[in-house]
Amino acid sequence: MSDFDYQQIDDVLHSRIRLTIVAALIGVEGADFTFLRDKVKTTDGNLSIHLKKLEDAGYVSSKKRFVDRKPLSTYKITEKGRRALEHYVDTLEKLLKKK
Repeated sequence: MSDFDYQQIDDVLHSRIRLTIVAALIGVEGADFTFLRDKVKTTDGNLSIHLKKLEDAGYVSSKKRFVDRKPLSTYKITEKGRRALEHYVDTLEKLLKKK
């Protein structure tokens, strides 16, 4: 296992909350903020910070609109995000096989 390069692990996805967000989005067309907050079991502020990091990395896209004068944000995983998650899983699998 000594030849494993830990720098191959994606730091953006290696956060428990961000990984959970991406995993929740991988199986749905899109999800609103409340759905993600409840799924991830975190606070609004914490979720917002992690969603912003995922958006900045290009892994998640958002659409913001108003419904009955209330803001509604919908998020979906991007193709770049799908590829990053697949690479992340592959990297971890390689690490486990080097035992």
